[in-house]
Amino acid sequence: MDRKSIVIVVVCFLLLVLWYPLFVNKLYPPKPLPPGSTNALTALPATPSGSPSVSTSPATKTFPSAEAPLSIPSLGASTNEPERLVMLTNANARYTFTSYGGGLKVVELLHYPESVSTHVQKPSNTNRVATLNAHAPLPVLALVDGPAQEDGIFKLTPGTDSVRAEKVLASGLVIVKEFSLSSNYLVAASVRLENRSGRVLEVPGQQWVVGTATPMSATDQGASWGVLWYNGTKTSDDIGASFFSSSGFACVPRVPPAEYRAGESNVVWVAAHNQFFVLAAMPQTPAQATVTRKVELPRPTGDDALMMATNALSPQGYLATLSYPALTLATNQMVERRMFLYAGPKEYQTLARIGDRFANNLDLVMNFGWYGPVSKTLLLGMNSLHHLLKLPYGLAVIAITVLIKLIFWPLTQASTRSMKRMQALQPQAKAIQDKYKDDPVKTQRKMMELWKENKVSPMSGCLPMLIQIPVFFGFYRMITSAIELRGASFLWATDLSKPDTLFVIPGLGSLPFFGVPGIGLPFNLLPLIMGASMLWQSHLTPPSPGMDQTQAKLMRYLPLIFLAGFYNLSAGLTLYWTVNNLLSIAQTKMTRTAAGATPGKVPALTPVLKKRK
Repeated sequence: MDRKSIVIVVVCFLLLVLWYPLFVNKLYPPKPLPPGSTNALTALPATPSGSPSVSTSPATKTFPSAEAPLSIPSLGASTNEPERLVMLTNANARYTFTSYGGGLKVVELLHYPESVSTHVQKPSNTNRVATLNAHAPLPVLALVDGPAQEDGIFKLTPGTDSVRAEKVLASGLVIVKEFSLSSNYLVAASVRLENRSGRVLEVPGQQWVVGTATPMSATDQGASWGVLWYNGTKTSDDIGASFFSSSGFACVPRVPPAEYRAGESNVVWVAAHNQFFVLAAMPQTPAQATVTRKVELPRPTGDDALMMATNALSPQGYLATLSYPALTLATNQMVERRMFLYAGPKEYQTLARIGDRFANNLDLVMNFGWYGPVSKTLLLGMNSLHHLLKLPYGLAVIAITVLIKLIFWPLTQASTRSMKRMQALQPQAKAIQDKYKDDPVKTQRKMMELWKENKVSPMSGCLPMLIQIPVFFGFYRMITSAIELRGASFLWATDLSKPDTLFVIPGLGSLPFFGVPGIGLPFNLLPLIMGASMLWQSHLTPPSPGMDQTQAKLMRYLPLIFLAGFYNLSAGLTLYWTVNNLLSIAQTKMTRTAAGATPGKVPALTPVLKKRK
């Protein structure tokens, strides 16, 4: 690499460093909070678990949120009418139903804490549990497009493990929703449209809310929550921050779409998800279409507010709906739509059992993508090691890494030996390059003859890495969505699904790749150990033949780029890569020792150079 190229690389790095403080803070600063904005939320009344009960509380907000950036049809709930809540509890969750819209307002997952204590953030309220659809503008199965619902207030009637919501409209149309709790985080639900008038009713097309994808905490990245749907053959791309972004390809500004709409009477299920939990609707008969809109959520409060910059924009959610066509109801005619709702963790085996039961591949909500077979194998292997051998998940990750390394050991060993032989051939390769420097074609031919005669290949060093790339990405997709790692600790890392932050250095939040804007620079120890191991490994790896000294030095410090990419990723993934590096270093040293004990004979240069030109 010449001096000009080095200067260009340095200038690009400086631009990256200065991008956030100069361009973002100065030219395009975050919008300030509106005057009088508040983070206060309406609290649900306390209800003892067990039998369902009905309670009322003053209606302090209407649906949907007035702060929503896109227009969501209003339910019309009157603030003069108190909101009535019904809570049902089973072994897995507590379900709260609301009279405002007659739907499922929030699901509380009793076996999963809302947040995991870390060195930086220790929740003041450790009794709170993870929730689905919390702070969402609309409850599940609220009607956002269709017949006018007048005041939008439904009559709730609780049963033993069921709830009925009913609304009689002035037109004579009656909307009846029924919810019945089941096992495995399932809720059986149905919606009936009944014509109790004495005339024919024309019912416009309807959109029924599936749920709202929301972040789990203030530190969630935008790519960890969104909406997926399945058409019976494949899932959609994740509909979330990238779809509704105001930046297009190469950061070119664009007008974000108002909504996402897809489906041709083939919507088998729709899922609003975040990193570890999902709220999915599985209609008995595929819906006509699905629609997703971006909505603005309340700003976090309490401990979460400390992890979010004071001038940062409010978090965004993505409201998903099932769309059905218009219909005509004769007198006393009824149309019913049945479905199951899944509101629970992204636990692969549970989702796979439900997918087998309904033949709808619900486990695809794990969103493993192209690396699904690899991710599933690694996940099942890690869980088997944990359950059968009683290994903590940190040790299970290490054990999986060792097993992967053993599988690839012969290939990597052969590659290391080949690279060693190529290094020994560098004087001959340099002589060929000097002799035929004016004829690149002949130089390449002579180099190929040299490598063929000595049974080495320049691609041998890359082959193990290329083969391991699917394993790495499969491991990455698995570890970022495996709820088993949430809250699993290892050494100083208190949560393997998050970075192992020990403390935060204030004032350095604008540092690209490493800092958290408005918060500071987190000190994550595992990525630093990983970077050091990669530097060590790069110094043990011989440079490719023909590489100039400047380029060889830059390649040795290439691991610093990986350090930037891994710094704020999950501790579980960093642990895997660190152990993999240490095993590679050990293998390299073992191979070198074996090669030193039985050194190979390097052929003389003369026969190669004296061949016919």
